[in-house]
Amino acid sequence: MGLLDGKVAIVTGAGGGIGREHALALAAEGAKVLVNDLGGARDGSGEGQAMADTVADEIRAAGGEAASSYDNVATIEGGEAILQAALDAFGKVDVLVNNAGILRDKTLGKMDEGLWDSVIAVHLKGTFCVTKPVFIHMKERGEGGSIINTSSTSGLDGNFGQSNYGAAKAGIAGFTRCLALEGQKSGVRVNAIAPVALTRMTEDLVMFQQDGVKDQMAPGLVSPMIVFLASDLAKDISKRIFFVGGGRIQEMYIARTKGVTKTEDGGLWQPDEIAAHLDEILV
Repeated sequence: MGLLDGKVAIVTGAGGGIGREHALALAAEGAKVLVNDLGGARDGSGEGQAMADTVADEIRAAGGEAASSYDNVATIEGGEAILQAALDAFGKVDVLVNNAGILRDKTLGKMDEGLWDSVIAVHLKGTFCVTKPVFIHMKERGEGGSIINTSSTSGLDGNFGQSNYGAAKAGIAGFTRCLALEGQKSGVRVNAIAPVALTRMTEDLVMFQQDGVKDQMAPGLVSPMIVFLASDLAKDISKRIFFVGGGRIQEMYIARTKGVTKTEDGGLWQPDEIAAHLDEILV
């Protein structure tokens, strides 16, 4: 008996890295998996079927059930085609893992519109394009579901040279929190992870050049959280964002300080008054 027996999962960007590990982990717990991957390079260029097919073949070789999808997440037509591929193969969808992504890092002064638009399109728009048809399917089916998005510490904490990527990932965090509210009545849970792992997307980051770090940041260390969130063990978990990586799991959230309230003058602050109360306003 697997934790996900009888469930059907879609994993986007599942042809390599973290996405591949997600697909394999879900299948190992009994889920039928649609492996979606455009088959392009790290920067989003190119396409092909080999990456998705290889992972689907791995799942089948291990005794699981899988099908492939090569559709682009960055269009509504692609999102609808991804859902349809899962329905054609398995008849329903219980779990969606939005994992597809690209990197086109530049400091803002060197970033052009194309670098900005392409990253926003795959990460933020792509999450919308795939989620919308799947969310509607889950609501209409009336049996709930689990949607798991992929945010990032780059969006929630910040990272040098990734204003496009960080903006997209912060947007995904906001999307997650809003959609979780919409999914409450129909039992559709919406959460996100902010993973840290060594993949082709991150292999040239400074943090992964340190001795011993590579062994501690295997992408497979992230996927148990995906299995948990996809399962009934997390039936009461929604609107949450989790840092996952290197054996560590933490909830990430937006917080407010106690701050200070002005009641005089109708609550209108003067700039010099704000400066005088910074110790109470800031963390």
